[in-house]
Amino acid sequence: MAQPQQIGTAPRMTRARLAAALAALLLSGPAGGAAAAEQAGGPVGDDPALSQECRVPGAQLYTVAQLGAVKATLAENRPLKILAIGGSAAPGASASYPAKLEAALEHALPKVDVVIDHRGLPGEIASGAAERLRTMVAEAEPDLVVWQVGTHDAIARVDVDAFASALAEAVGWVRSHGIDVVLVDPIYTASMAADVDYNRIVEAVRSVATQQGVPLVRRYEALQYLSRRSDKGEGHMLGRQFRLNDLGLRCMAEHVALTIATSLMRTEAPKEPKAAPAQPPLTEPQRAPG
Repeated sequence: MAQPQQIGTAPRMTRARLAAALAALLLSGPAGGAAAAEQAGGPVGDDPALSQECRVPGAQLYTVAQLGAVKATLAENRPLKILAIGGSAAPGASASYPAKLEAALEHALPKVDVVIDHRGLPGEIASGAAERLRTMVAEAEPDLVVWQVGTHDAIARVDVDAFASALAEAVGWVRSHGIDVVLVDPIYTASMAADVDYNRIVEAVRSVATQQGVPLVRRYEALQYLSRRSDKGEGHMLGRQFRLNDLGLRCMAEHVALTIATSLMRTEAPKEPKAAPAQPPLTEPQRAPG
């Protein structure tokens, strides 16, 4: 599968340096925090901030992008409100995901009060979820939407172009209302690894993340990497019906939290100075004497 263009990457960073940079971010706001992060460097996916069972090289874990709304919330010392959509909110392992995500974020972002509103969308494809997204956003009023998307679309053999269009439109609508978005691409399983249509949906999520300039948790590659480290394959991370088990949910929560923390330390690239408009040549009467 072709590697997607990364939105942004960061060099290796120890846990102590990550904590220092995040502390500066919380104390100094976006400008001071960005400067501290630039000096310290950003974390990678195999950083000790991830538990041993969940460590994945950064290149196979995330792409990063600006999270302006989240930065503004932290600078104002307000609780960080996150709308987590996708997956299942039904009783069972999936029901523990909000608590795991909240714990992972409060570990990654010390001194931040994180509030998670999880809206499960079991079996729902992106086009249907997009229609409900406006209502969910209006009710939750989040600073950030974390969206697990694409798995059920791939299983349902949704047309990839229609999927990408619906996802891009929904992400664009959320961002147009001053709300950040993090996408989480489909689940990996060996049974679908060679399925062309499934892989096309995975690539479509990555393409939309790049086009829309939002962070992406590369769950497919992360789970593929972790499955190869175990004799059980993906079986130690997955339950039934393409759902993560307790360990899989914990790893995903840690991966989402690290993606958010890394994105917060990404600074804007310096803008190219605008060239002064060309002056028309002086006409003969305008020329200075001499």
